[in-house]
Order: sequence, then C-alpha cells, then structure tokens
Amino acid sequence: MASPDPLFSVRNNFYLGAYQTAISDASSLTGLSEDQKLERDTFVYRSYVELGSYEMVLSEIPADAPPPLAAVRQLASYHKAGPSPSSPVPDALEAGLSDGALSSDPTYLYVTALVRFLRGDAAGALRLAGPARTLELLALSVQVMLSLHRPDAAERQLRAMAAIDDDATLTQLAGAWVALAAGGPRVREAASIYQELGDRFAWTPRLHAGLASAQACMGRWEEAEAELLQAVEKNPKDPDSLANLAVVSLHLGKPAGRYLGVLKDVAPSHALLERRAAAEEAFDRAASGITA
Repeated sequence: MASPDPLFSVRNNFYLGAYQTAISDASSLTGLSEDQKLERDTFVYRSYVELGSYEMVLSEIPADAPPPLAAVRQLASYHKAGPSPSSPVPDALEAGLSDGALSSDPTYLYVTALVRFLRGDAAGALRLAGPARTLELLALSVQVMLSLHRPDAAERQLRAMAAIDDDATLTQLAGAWVALAAGGPRVREAASIYQELGDRFAWTPRLHAGLASAQACMGRWEEAEAELLQAVEKNPKDPDSLANLAVVSLHLGKPAGRYLGVLKDVAPSHALLERRAAAEEAFDRAASGITA
C-alpha cells in the first residue's frame, strides 16, 4: 500500500483555488523530506502569487533559489510588471531552458509555457506543455488547445491525464473544461464535476464560477447568477467571476456597471473590458460617420 501523500491537501487546495487554505495547510506539515519541503514551499509561494503578493514572493525567494522556486520568482516578477512588452521575464525564462537543471524541472517548464501562453504564443506554449507527462503541464496544454478551438486535441491530452490519474482533481477540472467546450449534453457532465468537487472538498470561487458557466450554457441564468454571487462573496476581486457576473446580469436585464467598475479596478486589461472598449470604439467611429 502506498504511503499517504503529506502534500496532497496543499497541492489539491492550490488547484481548487483555495490559496489561503493551501498556505495554512502547508504551515502545519512536519517530518518532510528535503524534496517535500521544496515542493511545499513552491506551492506556498505559488499561492501567494495567485493572491497578488508579488513583492513578498520576490523578497523571500533569493535569486539563486532552486529551479522550481526560481520559476515562481520569475512568475511573480512577470505579474508584478503587468502585460508589458518590455518585461525581461520571458527572455530570462527562455534563456534558462539552456540550463539542464532548469529545463528538466516541471515547475520551470510550466511557468515558461504559461508565460508564453499569456503573451499570446500558444504554439510555443504547446511545444513545452504538449509532449510533457505531468498532470499540470498536460492541463495547461488542454487550456491552450481549447483557446485554439481544438476540442479534439484537448480530448487527447485529457485522456493522457486520465491515464496518469483519472481521479486527480486536476484531471477532473480539465474534464470539466473540455465538457464545457464541447457543449450540448456534455454541459451537464461539467456541472456534475464542479458540483462533486465542491461537495467533496470545499467550494471556492473557481468552482462556483465553473458551475455558473455550466448553468449559463444551459440557459439557467438565475442559477448562474447565484453561483457567481457566492464566488464574489468569497473573493470580491476575482476577475473572471466579476466578468461573468456582468455578462449574466445583462442577460437577466440587470445593471452590470458595478461589476464592470470593480473589474476595471482589479484587472484593467481583462479580455471582457478590452472587447467592450473595442466595441465602443467601433460604435463611435460608425456614429461619427453617420453624423458627418
């Protein structure tokens, strides 16, 4: 019988989006090996990055940290700088791939692939994540494939995840993403996955938002609104929950200005705001042409 995984709760809560819980659970762990301590610290600092504590991460992780922590340090630096084309982080990550210790580390590969994806280089992200055989890199490749409207390829990557561990939370989440993208009767499958994960572990903004997306796809706008309100109650600054709540409010004939205003404060470059700004600009150009 395999021995219990002391880091399961930390890792699992991170993937569910329960970042503060992951940090708290990590603080109570004892008797870890050196490798386990490194993995624990990696997930703790990744949780702080997700919570926006970039300065703290940069101040506590030294420049000569081991590969996984070095990757997290670069990720904090990237997010701190925002979507700046002049950020030195992408070049630093790419340069690190020539270092055997870095290029063989799953966390370093994940962060490098993620930054490529965030910068619009989906093909580059897939070159790192696609051939990988870790759940996290495969999950990222699923996200990239879905962003490219390739549900068939995402399904293949999901099968590879299931072959490694079909009951893992990350595999279940990826299954929900794929089911949502497939639409139709599979939306119910996605809703069931989010419901089961929430009931089994803990309801987080990520799970509420996922279930809300499934409810919206089924035309259940009131139920979707209820889930998103719970997500925002748990994290009033969650960008995707705010964006989805604005969209759902419009479908229900309710004002969405409050949610858009908060979204603009916490994530001014969010895709919804950029699409809205582009639409308003196009409208203004068309209106000026008519009046002229």
